Amino acid sequence: MSTRNFLAFDIGASSGRAILGTIADNLLSLKEIHRFENQMVEINGSFYWNIFSLFGELKTGLKKCIQDFGIQPESVGVDTWGVDIVLLDRNGMIVGLPYAYRDPRTDTAMEEVFKMIPKNDLYQMTGIQFMQFNTLFQLHAYKRDNSPQLEIATDILFIPDALCYLFSGIMKNEFSIASTSQFLKPGKLEFEYNLLNTIGIDCTMMQELVLPGTVLGDLKPEIQKETGSKAIPVVAVAAHDTASAIASVPATGRNWAYISSGTWSLMGIESDHPHISEEIQKLNFTNEGGVEGTTRFLKNIMGLWLLQECRRIWSVDHNYTWPEMVEMSLKAQPFKCLIDPDARDFLNPGDMPAAIAAYCRKTGQPEPENHGEIIRTIFESLALKYRATLDSIIAVSPVKIEKIHIIGGGANNELLCQYTSNATNLQVYAGPTEATAIGNIMMQAKALGAVSSLEEIRKMVFESFETKVFTPIDANTWSFQSLRFKSITSNL
Repeated sequence: MSTRNFLAFDIGASSGRAILGTIADNLLSLKEIHRFENQMVEINGSFYWNIFSLFGELKTGLKKCIQDFGIQPESVGVDTWGVDIVLLDRNGMIVGLPYAYRDPRTDTAMEEVFKMIPKNDLYQMTGIQFMQFNTLFQLHAYKRDNSPQLEIATDILFIPDALCYLFSGIMKNEFSIASTSQFLKPGKLEFEYNLLNTIGIDCTMMQELVLPGTVLGDLKPEIQKETGSKAIPVVAVAAHDTASAIASVPATGRNWAYISSGTWSLMGIESDHPHISEEIQKLNFTNEGGVEGTTRFLKNIMGLWLLQECRRIWSVDHNYTWPEMVEMSLKAQPFKCLIDPDARDFLNPGDMPAAIAAYCRKTGQPEPENHGEIIRTIFESLALKYRATLDSIIAVSPVKIEKIHIIGGGANNELLCQYTSNATNLQVYAGPTEATAIGNIMMQAKALGAVSSLEEIRKMVFESFETKVFTPIDANTWSFQSLRFKSITSNL
């Protein structure tokens, strides 16, 4: 079998990477080519993404791959977080920095839209979890605020769509990223234009929807010249990072749940169709697009963002490593206090340790007294949130859940993996940690004929990367704490 090389650009809310995937002898190997930071930019009290800087980093990654590592990839693909969008004018120029989903302008947007579109109707039409930063609510905020950028905009692209456009000159909306918007028909390659009309957005601003694994076009000549690349194709992969990650889960059958663990924790199951009902709406689950016609039935959970923000605040005086933080938590009192990771208090508080202390006061619990206790509170609360989410999945799932696959960067955190196994009383399979980049690479490989199916992708991932298995310990104690967690979080 010939060697095949594909370059994945995987951008998260805190960092991005260019990862080279090489397929040889039916095995996949990875090499990190370039890593860079990605931070929200605060300007006059609003939060943005510097998309121009991000694109510069992607070009640097491609150039390094070719010139420093001596490898010309066969294609490139981009995945990012969901919901955020870029506005372009009639000349195809980006009209301003795109807002970041944590920007406070959407704090009241959901309630405002519900006055125009009844909440129940909106869920039935889209099957998407209500979160204040979903694209529909962001567009409403643009319209409500009489945005000058919106007035001159003629086209809307999601963040990975925009980066692919900058590479190729082709404007398309990829299915999996579009499914995070709250104006896509569930499970269909079709926008719900009535919703856009209702909030006053011109439907012609949206692009043709394409499925994961679609070749968009070749790199533009000026990009080829700048990077030294050949005229290689730009592939619309599963552009939502979670969709790429789930495509790489090394599992067979459907008797498993997944947690894509990073800044966010995305927990759910893979399904052949969307699940929409009044009961599921009350549970606030989402139905997002996957690969090969699958639906990602899941819940967005505030993940390691809480710990990342604590570490940022503490970095003024303490430059803790991640292993040091785990060790500190092990010395702290177990289950001293519990928080709901999804409370609005933690969306973007500025001072996360202070927000956690305030939440504990509000819920009648003792405050954490040191950094170790705060870290332990986060780990234990995340694991118990996974347990609560799993209970909801089991209540509506047509299949029995027998194990959990944790993928992404959080799979490196063995303590959180063990806590998750304890809390859910299920075996946890951790890995691969580079799940998103792997899924990105493998959808490029599928587009160019190196693999033929999702089943073949998962078989190759299973044979190429090790997973670590965690078995429940002290499940009775965790089951008791689960009841306490539900009591604390349900009283707000």
